[in-house]
Amino acid sequence: MNTNKSISQCPTGVPGLDDVLKGGLPCNNLYLLQGKPGTGKTTLALQFLMEGRRLGEKTLYITFSETKDELDAVAQSHDWDLEGIHILEISAISEQLGRDTRNTLFHTSEVELSKTIQVVLNKISETGAQRIVFDSISELRLLSDSSLRYRRQMLAFKQYFIGRGATVLFLDDLTAEAGDLHVQSIVHGVLFLEKVRAGYGVDRREFHIVKMRGVEFRSGTHDYLIKKAGVQIFPRLVASEHHLDFKREVVSTGVKALDCLLGGGLDRGTSNLILGPAGTGKSTISIQFATAAAAKGKRVGIYSFEESPVNLKARANDLGIPLDEHLKSGQISLRKIDPAELTPGQFTALLREEVKLNDLDVIIIDSLNGYIHAMPEQQFLMLQLHELLSYLGSQGVITLIVLAQAGIMGNMHTPLDLTYLADSVIVTRFYESFGSVKKAISVTKKRTGTHEETLRELKIGQGGILVGPVLDHFAGIFTGVPRYLGSTDNGLKGNNE
Repeated sequence: MNTNKSISQCPTGVPGLDDVLKGGLPCNNLYLLQGKPGTGKTTLALQFLMEGRRLGEKTLYITFSETKDELDAVAQSHDWDLEGIHILEISAISEQLGRDTRNTLFHTSEVELSKTIQVVLNKISETGAQRIVFDSISELRLLSDSSLRYRRQMLAFKQYFIGRGATVLFLDDLTAEAGDLHVQSIVHGVLFLEKVRAGYGVDRREFHIVKMRGVEFRSGTHDYLIKKAGVQIFPRLVASEHHLDFKREVVSTGVKALDCLLGGGLDRGTSNLILGPAGTGKSTISIQFATAAAAKGKRVGIYSFEESPVNLKARANDLGIPLDEHLKSGQISLRKIDPAELTPGQFTALLREEVKLNDLDVIIIDSLNGYIHAMPEQQFLMLQLHELLSYLGSQGVITLIVLAQAGIMGNMHTPLDLTYLADSVIVTRFYESFGSVKKAISVTKKRTGTHEETLRELKIGQGGILVGPVLDHFAGIFTGVPRYLGSTDNGLKGNNE
């Protein structure tokens, strides 16, 4: 197979698409862009032509179904100017096709295919277009009396464009049975846009390349959006393609006893999971680490799925944790994420962009439960998370993930088992002691070194996090109802120094 470097490629002008294509569409070939109505085919096609115009190429949009006014309306909705892009509106050239439209409406289906094609070819020859869009071939299919004639016409198009230096994009709205395999077998590549209806929240849009002859491309499914700026594709992340050399170091949590549990702190380039039921202090621990890292000059990004920034800042202020101070200095950034309005592909792209642009050292995801809700297909979520965490680790980022478990005491379960993905796992628990509900903390896993294999009492109050001595007078704390083995209460006595 040829490599992309040996083939001339046309940039598409669609953010993310050239990444998927590893450079762009191979020039001077025919392509099929498929998708049901509303998936963004026209928008993407206009971006393709506008990129050609920007590069000084001649462009032509041949519309069988939409009028020029409708195309202008699409362009205006994106604040685009189509000046310089030739538009051939078939429904407006009835006189050239020998039709008298004074008393009847013009319908392309009433025009003989040969005459229609001749007008199209004349326009292509007149403009010398190097980028051409046909919108849509469904109309050509209707003009053909049979599948045989339709296939012959598409083969004739292919022969016509060979050697003419034109890159052609056929749009197909999938009105034909079997997805128009006639054209798929003829063209050089097939691009597919799909809108997946969600049970709740924003519809998910997916893009993939069905085929692309002779070149390497990024296979698989990629999320995409239609925004004010047009179609934007979020390429599927492949962590192995990204690596950055960084200095290994351990970053303190700012709490000495917690550092002892962790064997010194959290290591650069690791993913760390804080696991426990709601109310055990998981978010507070993550905020504590964020401010401690910021105080050491690290840049921190916090992505909150559940708690609003106002509540998060208020709680940190009540506990004496200087979150607001670092937010004002810009050392910490805080962003609220709405899982109903975000796809996992978008979230991954967001993290990649901020790591690159803002040079983040620490990323906190609070909590992963919200991310899970954004992608109910859990088997694919695990693969995405694996790639995301591997990518962040390869960039030297410390990732801290909060995951809430269902239940209060006793047996706990999580919506997703991520313990095997994390380099270290911090577990928080409620337990009963002398008529009170208390909290315990332990580190159950650390890949990058040794850690303390004990349970300690955890208290959260004015002054932040307090981690007490080892709870060696209790047994069965993880069950929620421990047995007391000592003669005195071994509660927190201020061992937080």
